[in-house]
Amino acid sequence: MTNRRPLADIRVVDLSRALAGPYATMMMADAGADVIKVEPPGGDDSRGWLPYVDRNGHRESAYYMSANRNKRSVVLDLKSAGDADRLRWLVSQADVLVENYRPGVLDRLGLGLDGLRELNPRLVTLSITGFGKGGPDGNRPGFDQIVQAEGGLMTLTGRPGGPPQRVGIPIADLLAGLFGAFGVMTALRARERTGRGQHVETSLLAAVVGVHVFHGVGWLAAGVEPVLTGNRHPSIAPYGVFGCADADIVIAVGSEALWRKFAPIVGLDAARPDIATNVDRVSRADELQKEIDTLLADRHADDVLAALDAAGVPAGRIRTVPEVYDWEQVRASMVTTVTHPTLGDLDMPASPLTLSDHREPRCDAPPALGADQDEVFAGYAPAGGGR
Repeated sequence: MTNRRPLADIRVVDLSRALAGPYATMMMADAGADVIKVEPPGGDDSRGWLPYVDRNGHRESAYYMSANRNKRSVVLDLKSAGDADRLRWLVSQADVLVENYRPGVLDRLGLGLDGLRELNPRLVTLSITGFGKGGPDGNRPGFDQIVQAEGGLMTLTGRPGGPPQRVGIPIADLLAGLFGAFGVMTALRARERTGRGQHVETSLLAAVVGVHVFHGVGWLAAGVEPVLTGNRHPSIAPYGVFGCADADIVIAVGSEALWRKFAPIVGLDAARPDIATNVDRVSRADELQKEIDTLLADRHADDVLAALDAAGVPAGRIRTVPEVYDWEQVRASMVTTVTHPTLGDLDMPASPLTLSDHREPRCDAPPALGADQDEVFAGYAPAGGGR
């Protein structure tokens, strides 16, 4: 194992706020990058968003902390000529710049990305917008639920006959962050060959449309419009939530081999003509759901899950968020403790990635506003001096 993390030689200037951009740069920070979060006076908007953590006479936003671990914070007013110059100085030494302003805002501030890449030809820039630059809607502001709605996601989520439903997490923001981080890594790899940086773009809308997967291909290539199926899978059966005597459980019978294992456990004949194949089962999924629910109605969830597990049939219980974080499987490797400068020791979700040579997660607490101002600008000189 090595203590030097994969992105230890990469410096990221993070102009983004809220969630999509900060989530992308947090992934880079987890991998060792020196991420300098540039916040406006008063801080990232999300510093004021619920829920709050109240400890030791201090209050911090859990929302902000969820996307800003392992970073440094400075405060710059980009409308100020002096602070704009400080940003240019940072960019001249950086490898990556990430921003999620509405299109045109940085240009109006005299900080357009083309000019910044002229200042530093090796710079990789990432822009995350709501609807994508260009096109008739390119200048619209994008918020997660707006894009969940306009990107079709709310018509893919919910029960048949029910109203459109948002996904319970800001999935458009998170997906855009994931795609953005991957785009930056791709551009950095290309820079190793060319010596030049380039511009990377993604958007909340592109991220949501990009994960339509079989729904998108089904409509574009086959003309099949998706319908709401609630907790059932639209292409596989039985696959979804089923009721036992004391709790609901989730069962995923994803192949014919699994079906032959599953059926006798619940008291079905796997070869019965009307349910013998997946096509048969999907065509009568409502009836099959009711039949399985009836067969499980007098059985305890733990007993059914144990039987399914012994047979190798994928299944699981439905946990609340507190139950997830009390689960030993999660506590073992998916939670980390950080020491916050005002709140003390905090348990937080860890990076979801593990590298065999870097098993110890990076555990720096999210920074206080402007905490690293003096350190970051120690070598700055207004007349153009470097560090």
